[in-house]
Amino acid sequence: MKVMLLKDVAKVGKKGEIVKVSDGYGRNYLIPRKLAVEAKEGEIKHVKKIQEIKKEVKQKRKEKNEKLLKQLQERVYKIKIKSGSNGKLFGSITANDIAKLIKESTNIDFDKRWFAEKVNIKEIGLYTLKIKLPEGVKGDIKLKVEPLE
Repeated sequence: MKVMLLKDVAKVGKKGEIVKVSDGYGRNYLIPRKLAVEAKEGEIKHVKKIQEIKKEVKQKRKEKNEKLLKQLQERVYKIKIKSGSNGKLFGSITANDIAKLIKESTNIDFDKRWFAEKVNIKEIGLYTLKIKLPEGVKGDIKLKVEPLE
């Protein structure tokens, strides 16, 4: 029996999916508890169409994020900060600081959660930071930390 799930059901599927279950499980458990309805021809077509639309939207978002990644990778971001004579910083540079720098310099609304690793820079130098944008788009950006003169 094919049913369309109205709610997420553990070990069966998520809301909106059409799944095949045994007749007894469908009629005696899922349908009476309003967890699913029997999937008919029209509902199956409707769900397939929705899945296609979701796939297209996801692909468009991925393409948009790939363009965004290229924009982010085009330049080396520079930040000047107070430091000691040995190259150690007074304080540290965090993901939040870098996100603000990128937003100010490129007008891209960069989220600090896009960094793939924890960012805690404490020395002057050139750094390559791994980022992971939504939809699985991964890449690197370069950050140059310079002493404030």
